[in-house]
Amino acid sequence: MKNKIFENVLEYKVQYADTDAYGVVWHGTYLRWMEAGRVEWLFDNGVRIDELARDFGIVMPVVDINIKYKYPAKLMNNVILTTMVKNFTNTSVTFEQIIKIKETGKICTVAEVRATATDKNGRIVRDIGSLIGLKSENTDRQCV
Repeated sequence: MKNKIFENVLEYKVQYADTDAYGVVWHGTYLRWMEAGRVEWLFDNGVRIDELARDFGIVMPVVDINIKYKYPAKLMNNVILTTMVKNFTNTSVTFEQIIKIKETGKICTVAEVRATATDKNGRIVRDIGSLIGLKSENTDRQCV
């Protein structure tokens, strides 16, 4: 069995469409980048979000997000997004996501994002850890 990856790192150059009229990254852009980070984390662990939806009728909605905006990224900055699993239970997984400016190391945002898995009828999938390859003996596992 493949070793599970608990951290994924993505790099991105800030584009004009990511910013407001002043060249500062618009606050909602960070959420879009974080979504990409979670999808890539799943992919790195052998889970394709498109196959979950198409083949099994399972989606992974965000049910809680706590984000702290610390420093603004700007047009043409290179940013680094790190996505880690902080913990998981039978019904949810919590990711910690940090976005930094590559050139300076300054932290732009820190977020905790909790997602669950639901079937096509909206029912919660009760073993999310197994679904995404994070099975443990203890169903409330700290991963950091």
